[in-house]
Amino acid sequence: MDVVTPSRLENTGNAVYRIVVVTACALLIGLTVSLAAIAFVELVLWFNNVLLVSARTRVQFENTRWIIMSATLIVPVLGGLIVGALIFYLSPEKRPIGPPDVIKGVQLAHAPATLKGGITSTAASIISLGSGASVGQYGPLVYLGAMIGNLLSKLNLRIPNFPAIAMSCGVAAVISTAFNAPIAGLVFAHEVILRHYSMQSFAPTTVAAATGYVVANVVFEREALFLVDFGGVQFGHEFLLFAVLGLFSSAIAILFMQLTLKSAKIAGQTSIHPILRPACAGLAVGIAAIWLPDVMGVGRETLRFATIEGAFFPTELAVLIIAKIVLTALCIGFGFAGGVFSPALLIGILFGALSWTLIDATGFIATSGIVSYAICGMMAVASAVIGAPLTTILIVFELTRNYDLTVAAMVAVVFSNLVTYRAFGRSLFDVQLANRGVDLSLGRDRARLSTLHVSKLVSTHFGRCAPSDSTEEIYRDNAQEFEYIFVVDENKQLAGIVNIREHAENHRGPIASIMRPAALVFEHDTPLPEAMRALQDFAGDFIPVIDHESKILTGVVTESAIIKAYLDAVDGLRNEENASA
Repeated sequence: MDVVTPSRLENTGNAVYRIVVVTACALLIGLTVSLAAIAFVELVLWFNNVLLVSARTRVQFENTRWIIMSATLIVPVLGGLIVGALIFYLSPEKRPIGPPDVIKGVQLAHAPATLKGGITSTAASIISLGSGASVGQYGPLVYLGAMIGNLLSKLNLRIPNFPAIAMSCGVAAVISTAFNAPIAGLVFAHEVILRHYSMQSFAPTTVAAATGYVVANVVFEREALFLVDFGGVQFGHEFLLFAVLGLFSSAIAILFMQLTLKSAKIAGQTSIHPILRPACAGLAVGIAAIWLPDVMGVGRETLRFATIEGAFFPTELAVLIIAKIVLTALCIGFGFAGGVFSPALLIGILFGALSWTLIDATGFIATSGIVSYAICGMMAVASAVIGAPLTTILIVFELTRNYDLTVAAMVAVVFSNLVTYRAFGRSLFDVQLANRGVDLSLGRDRARLSTLHVSKLVSTHFGRCAPSDSTEEIYRDNAQEFEYIFVVDENKQLAGIVNIREHAENHRGPIASIMRPAALVFEHDTPLPEAMRALQDFAGDFIPVIDHESKILTGVVTESAIIKAYLDAVDGLRNEENASA
């Protein structure tokens, strides 16, 4: 018969406490994030209507063309000036905050940004989208969800890994709300943000995603992103076409991402003041929108029309694709606050529609219509940009409830991501993080460990002397406590190392004559993985640690301390990935 010990009762009580508290927090985060996301979208739509950005409002002023022309030119420029001033004067980070910051915060276990910077960035995103900048709304929404989750994680609830779980709940809820796709929200939080699956995180993110869906779809009855009528894939050879479309879509995605990175680099090198940079991009959007109004804003109406045969001529599609790629890269690179997911969806769906139009024009290949190609192109481009193939496949399924269309999109997404991953990287977010010094390409454990430096393990209790000190004196003062003595010059920089017990009996004279160079030296900011690799060829106990800039000897670290810290960090990561409650 099993004996119920006090320790077992305590463990059971702790597990029940964690389950109840985490579930309640997930519900609260899901509800709050969903309401905040709906308010964000509605506020952007209100700005679009008031500022004559939306297509529906512009139609009402067809007879007063000069009003439309003036608003098209002036609104994006004024929006850019306001965004530039907001970011420059109010944001501690001096840049918009987005999904890369959320990924970094979760992977490296710290807050993604300051609260002031997050609120400023969210306000700047609303103004950017409201004034017609060619940026997306899902990136800011992802950060908004993570920010709300991170606020709740400040409570002292005594739950392991709770900050990462709370932020992931916020992200899951916001994707579920935005797309009416709870499963996609759940998977996105794990695929892009957490990058692991554990029951400890899986359960609360499921609750948050379901809550977001109920609020958006049941309570507010939000309309879906798009509705399509598709009878199914009628010809087997079309799956080969979907694969080829995926390959070409990867080229579009890579071009889009490269231009976005290049635009940010150019903006950083230009002499234009940071406040004025978004306005310059806004001027470019306004000029282009005089002839191509579809490039403004999120492009929801354009997204829906792209699945209708004959809605656009081939030349219109081609020009819109090029304009959207260039203007989105310009807007994001020059400081407008917004995401890349919505533009990637629009670019992809236009490219898919163009591909079908060209195939159909040949008259030699039978197809099932424009819908499957438009959706395949949309998800192939978007999935490669954000690095979320599973999420985009599930979005198709949850939005359309069409199995054939989901399988078609799956084929295009797989081939697109295979090429993009090899030629560019996992996603635009990961490359942006790598440019900031956070490399996730070798895994989350390597990235987390790289934030741990030997400086946290340094001991200042060690033997030291000057090169001119005598061996006898140093031996008398230190031999009982230290075996190795570190020799420092008049600038407090490391000159060498001496095994004082080895030389004391056979040598008389200054330490400088018997000291030898240190076999291994760490700098203050040497990452833990680099230190572990360096230990492979090291024989000894103590390693000197010097300051990165001054080269002054600041202390020593032991081999055992490095190994223990490394193993503790790895165990912590494994416990996080396998935690059940």
